[in-house]
Amino acid sequence: REVDPLTDIPSFDVLLAGFPCQPFSLAGVSKKNALGRPHGFACETQGTLFFDVARILEARRPAAFLLENVKHLVRHDKGNTFKVIRKVLEEDLGYQVFAKVIDARHFVPQHRERIFIVGFRERTAFSWNDLKLPDLETAPRLSSILHPEDGAEVAEPPYTEGPKAKVANRYVLTDGLWQYLQDYAEKHRAKGNGFGFGLVGPDDVARTLSARYHKDGSEILIKRKKGNPRRLTPRECARLMGFDDPKRGRIFKIPVSDTQAYRQFGNAVVVPVVEAIASIMQPHIEQVIDAAEYARATAR
Repeated sequence: REVDPLTDIPSFDVLLAGFPCQPFSLAGVSKKNALGRPHGFACETQGTLFFDVARILEARRPAAFLLENVKHLVRHDKGNTFKVIRKVLEEDLGYQVFAKVIDARHFVPQHRERIFIVGFRERTAFSWNDLKLPDLETAPRLSSILHPEDGAEVAEPPYTEGPKAKVANRYVLTDGLWQYLQDYAEKHRAKGNGFGFGLVGPDDVARTLSARYHKDGSEILIKRKKGNPRRLTPRECARLMGFDDPKRGRIFKIPVSDTQAYRQFGNAVVVPVVEAIASIMQPHIEQVIDAAEYARATAR
C-alpha cells in the first residue's frame, strides 16, 4: 500500500502476485462469518490488496502478469468478487485475461487447487490448451517426498538423525495432542461434520498444506509403523511444494525456524505448476514485448 510504483519499483515486464487468500477461501470465510467479521473485498486489511496489484499494473503497464489465489475466489459472493476482478483487469486496465483452476496433484503428491489468472497487455493467441498436465494415474505419491529412513539419504539435522537418517522425535505427535485430535475428529463426526485430521501413508496423496500446519499438523499426519503419527518435516514440505527437485540437483535452503518454514511453505505456490504456466506464457510475453519495441522503433 505504501509503495509508489513509479519511483519504488524498477522497470519490469511481468508482474507476479498472490494477494491474500484468507478473505476468499472456504475456511477463511467460515471463520470470519463465525467471528462476525467481513470477508472478501469488505475485509479492508486483506481483501482490498487486489486493488493495490491493479494500481501497480495501471502505473507500470507490464507486458504480462500472473496472479494466484484459492479456488473459492471464483465462487465467493456468488461469483460477484471474481466478476469485479475480471472487470478491473479487462475493462479498466485493458488486459487480455485467462483464468484456470489447476490442481497441483498433477505434479506433487498434494491435492491443492488454485486459480491462476494470466493477463497480457496486448492480444495474443495464448491458450490453456497448451498446458500439458501430467497424467493423474502416474502422478507422484507421498513416498516420493518422505524421508526413506533407511540410510538411503544423508541425515539432515534437525529434521533427520542417526546413521539411517530417521525422522527426529520432535516431529512425532505427543500422546496428549494425538488424543486431542482424535477426540476432536470424533466430536465432529458425531455432528455429521467433515472436520478431522488427515492420516496418510507412502501410497497416498496429501491434503492441502496450509500456513497453520505449525499448530498441530492435523491436515497431513504421517502414519508410523509403531506409535503416534508425525508431522512432515520442513524438508518434506519443501519437496511437497516442489521447491526441492533432486533430479535437477535443486535443494532449497531453509534458514528459518520450523514454525516459519511451515508458514512460508503453506503460503507458497507449488513451483512446478508455476514453471509449467511460465513456459506457455513465455512466447506470448516475448511477442508483446517485441511488438512494443517495434512500435517504438517505427515511431522514431
